[in-house]
Amino acid sequence: MHFSQAIDAIARVSPEHFSSLADVLSPELIDECLAHAGVATLRKRRLPLEMVVWSIVGMALFRHIPMGQVVHQLDIVLPGQRPFVAPSAVVQARQRLGVEAVKRVFEQTQDLWHEQTPHPHWCGLRLLGVDGVVWRTPDTPDNQAAFTRTRNAYREASYPQVRMVCQMELTSHLITGAAFDSISTGEVALTTDLIASTPDHSLTLFDRGFYSLGLLHAWQQAGEQRHWLIPLRKGAQYEEIYSLGRQDRLVRLTTSPQARAKWPDLPATLEARLMRRKVKGKEVQVLTSMTDPLRFPAADIVDLYSYRWEIELGYREMKQSLLGSRLTLRSRTPDMVRQELWGTLLAYNLIRFQMARMAYSLDSIHPNQLSFHQAAHFIIKELSMLPAVSPGRLPEVMRSMLEMAPSFLLPDRRERSYPRAVRTRPQKYAVKRVG
Repeated sequence: MHFSQAIDAIARVSPEHFSSLADVLSPELIDECLAHAGVATLRKRRLPLEMVVWSIVGMALFRHIPMGQVVHQLDIVLPGQRPFVAPSAVVQARQRLGVEAVKRVFEQTQDLWHEQTPHPHWCGLRLLGVDGVVWRTPDTPDNQAAFTRTRNAYREASYPQVRMVCQMELTSHLITGAAFDSISTGEVALTTDLIASTPDHSLTLFDRGFYSLGLLHAWQQAGEQRHWLIPLRKGAQYEEIYSLGRQDRLVRLTTSPQARAKWPDLPATLEARLMRRKVKGKEVQVLTSMTDPLRFPAADIVDLYSYRWEIELGYREMKQSLLGSRLTLRSRTPDMVRQELWGTLLAYNLIRFQMARMAYSLDSIHPNQLSFHQAAHFIIKELSMLPAVSPGRLPEVMRSMLEMAPSFLLPDRRERSYPRAVRTRPQKYAVKRVG
């Protein structure tokens, strides 16, 4: 039984409160995405394109083994004279598949998985977070030309890098959208690509590095009840309109001519809500579009901003747990790097969706209360065994996955007892200097 067939079969024995995985990662959906990308083919191959999509997902699920072995691990090769495919055949299959088809599969599945996950709301708003992350690519001439490197006065980075900005639902850690480009592209520029995919009736938490009145205004005006929350930038100029409560003000912000030239719909002034609060002796100021003090209590809003850290934890889950701290991507050409990144996001969402099923099989537990590291190892192990499981045993496999959920519960998060700092790692070799 092929891996995709096992996934299809296991979905048919899912609990009633979850839709079937066959609806979200079915051969029909993959074929639709291939046709949309214009790469569908009628030629019969040992490694069909719909199976190549699974191999891209497998690159992230089985980061520790070569690509050729990933294909055999998932048992996605059609029968033939030889029991294996050559590594060059896998490379050629990935090139035929291209980037757009994998991106399309990610976009379709994230829509459906979010619809099927009962996300909790805050004051009727879905909690989202946006932040950036950097990926390292192999040091090849093609990657260097496409992605470039960071540098300072003393040296440049050892590898070409890709800057990515993701949007995440903060309780389930499911990625809702992503944009990436060369490291030379700024985070705010990439974030504009996420405006269209942001759902209505949502609250997005931004890091202070995303402070751009043009971006925030465009974000709010793109739909209904699309709110934002961000720390006030140091030195920002504003005028107090009136008081909404203690340490709670409605303020008017003046936009710059440069910002209005970049964002044509940006008005000369914006009204927002500014709240202040002392946390551990340090004053915190946050700015938000939620100006209704009756619907959105000020004390709750300031506390809510701490949830932005969930997206940082999500990046750690991807890099350390899913990819095993193998920080350099596999792909040696720009298009294959982009394809690999979409596959990594798809694999991460696949695991996170399975964790959501586990969490909601328990009482009053959210997916971010389960250990990703432990759950991911268990889910990947179970998925890798599916091709060898007879269809009659799939209900038992599904029950065992849900029954393991209590063992992945995390203890209550402790307050930080040490200052945030990075220890210098001893260098075995001399540092290469620029020039």
